[in-house]
Amino acid sequence: MSQALYRRYRPENFAEVIGQDHVTAPLRQALRSGQVNHAYLFSGPRGCGKTTSARILARILNCAQNTEASPTDTPCGVCPSCVELARGGPGSLDVVEIDAASHGGVDDARELRERATFAPARDRYKIFILDEAHMVSPQGFNALLKIVEEPPPHIKFIFATTEPDKVIGTIRSRTHHYPFRLVPPDVLVPYLGQLCASEKVPVGSGVLPLVVRAGGGSVRDTLSVLDQLIAGAGEGGLEYEGAAALLGYTQASLLDDLVEAIAARDGASAFRVVDRVISTGHEPRRFVEDLLERLRDLIVIAASGDAADAALRDVPADQMQSMRAQASHLGAAELSRSADLSNAALTEMSGATSPRLHLELLMARLLLPAVDDDRAGVGARLDRLERGLPAAGASAPARPDAAPAVAAPAPVPAAPVPAATAPVAVPAERSREEVPGAEEPAVATPPVPEPAPARGGQPAVSTPAPAAATQAPAASTPVAPASAPAATTSAPAAAPAPAAPAPAAAAEPPASGGPDTEMLRRRWPEVLDTIKGLRRVTWALVDPRNAQVAELDATTLRLSFDTAALATTFRNGGHPDVVARAVRETLGFDVRVEGVLTEQSGGAAPARPGAQPGPQQPASDGGWGTPASSGNRAAGQSAIDRAAASWDEEPPPPPEPPAEDPALAEDPWATPRPAGEAQNPNGDARGDGSSARERGAAAAAAARPAAIEDDDPSPDDPDITSSNLVGAPLVAQMLGGTVIDEELDDPRG
Repeated sequence: MSQALYRRYRPENFAEVIGQDHVTAPLRQALRSGQVNHAYLFSGPRGCGKTTSARILARILNCAQNTEASPTDTPCGVCPSCVELARGGPGSLDVVEIDAASHGGVDDARELRERATFAPARDRYKIFILDEAHMVSPQGFNALLKIVEEPPPHIKFIFATTEPDKVIGTIRSRTHHYPFRLVPPDVLVPYLGQLCASEKVPVGSGVLPLVVRAGGGSVRDTLSVLDQLIAGAGEGGLEYEGAAALLGYTQASLLDDLVEAIAARDGASAFRVVDRVISTGHEPRRFVEDLLERLRDLIVIAASGDAADAALRDVPADQMQSMRAQASHLGAAELSRSADLSNAALTEMSGATSPRLHLELLMARLLLPAVDDDRAGVGARLDRLERGLPAAGASAPARPDAAPAVAAPAPVPAAPVPAATAPVAVPAERSREEVPGAEEPAVATPPVPEPAPARGGQPAVSTPAPAAATQAPAASTPVAPASAPAATTSAPAAAPAPAAPAPAAAAEPPASGGPDTEMLRRRWPEVLDTIKGLRRVTWALVDPRNAQVAELDATTLRLSFDTAALATTFRNGGHPDVVARAVRETLGFDVRVEGVLTEQSGGAAPARPGAQPGPQQPASDGGWGTPASSGNRAAGQSAIDRAAASWDEEPPPPPEPPAEDPALAEDPWATPRPAGEAQNPNGDARGDGSSARERGAAAAAAARPAAIEDDDPSPDDPDITSSNLVGAPLVAQMLGGTVIDEELDDPRG
């Protein structure tokens, strides 16, 4: 019959005691100097070495080589006392070990006091070890007080307890108190590895941290757990799956699937993980506890960066790499919020009648931060926006011109119209709405008197009210005749846009989380290694910091990118073929690879209002536009068509202040000229001779944000592909458009 590990490997000297250097070092120094006290109190949690250290101390005190002339801190191991007190020895008559849990009464204390008066049978000292000393009654302690306070020279007392506060103060004050502590994992894991090597038992990766976690820092409890696993291990030794199942812990792969589903806002995969937890018999509360520990590790990684390896020494290298990617995808604010929610759910699940219900509600809160209006939820959404990701659960920003279609403004007659009339106020109001961030004026402006008749025989032009001019920078333009149709925001009829092919990505995002999505996410690092060997440019583009696995269905793999520029670069550079080849070589199946935006793959953000059917006006190509790959705009529209169609859609530039009238300078009582009156003989509102079409195109070009220029690649890079096209053909190829016609304004009119 085999002996338990904690008995076979019980330390026999202070050098073999692990994790208690703060106790063993001063004790050994006191033994070497011969300054040994008559009573000691060893306290600490169970299984941390209190009783073992008391036996070692008794063995050293009664060792034949330990004399007053030559004190020592290590037993010789050959004298009769050392042999009797050894690991498998029968024990010594001069070392009495008493279990105070069953001998704590006053009568037991009196008997001990009577036995202490006798001299030792053979050895130097008569030593009494009282285990579980806190179980001694107050009357028993009072009976021992006199002999503990003033013992004979041959008597030594060693009290061992887990609750030193229950030892009365009169006894505790007469002892040397040494507090023992739980052994940290960085000390216990190597020790367990040495034991397994001496037992010739192979150990799988990640098993020993589970054993240490189950032992809770107690050496005896940890060795008992390891002994149980070794007894049930097969020829392959200790495996992670078997250890996790036996100890009741959640497997790391299950936690990886859940964290990656939360990062990708994949509700289907997250609730499939919950179903697997329940179907495999895991306790929901233990699962939430393991999830909270994983989130703690991710917070440490996000806060420590490259120094996280020192704080998480027990985590394997491959798991640390995947956890770094998870921490970068979620962000510090989202991790902190998720940890708070998990901690609250863990508290609510104590004594709950339906733990699964609380677990599913926790998943819903983790996946939908938009419904959380407190500071943590707002911080999580703000963190996602700062990292270039769409705020999950919140709709996309509405375009100013995406409101329900309204009737076009009525034609304005050529006759002079008062400034406050509705036909002119409506375009001014619309121009104010088209400018993002425009606010309502604080106070109403007084009405403006009617303009004076035009000078020089020129017809008067209707001018918007100054209040409307302050709301939006609208320039006065010549009004159309009454017979002209109402102007719309569509493209000019002279250059109609061709019928564009259907975009690759549908307006409504597909349901995420295919049947093999979790498997692909777990093995995605292997695919990345294959991509790195095939083409390093593609490998850098699909790095976990840039792209994530969004969805895998029967035929298509969709990778979600944080920005539209990355998605466009991925689609146009031959990178999908490289990824498909890597998936085929690594996982053994063919798949078509697509690159989509993160907001399209998550399914949390609804479609933009501009993509809904209805008699809405087409969206302009202004600052609120979305990339061509988002599915809200025809993919075949060229840059020239958009430039031609945007001149009358963009808000007109603000009017320049009119030049000072010489007549006003001569006659201060003259009637001032209206702001919208023609200032030159040609009838233009401005004196530079430019038409409204040219000014609108210039304003549209100035309103567009400047594109971010990428760094120039190295000319000798073998992965750079070139089509040898420049100018308009290159733009047409990159944007997927076709140049229909190019019209230039004749400068001669």
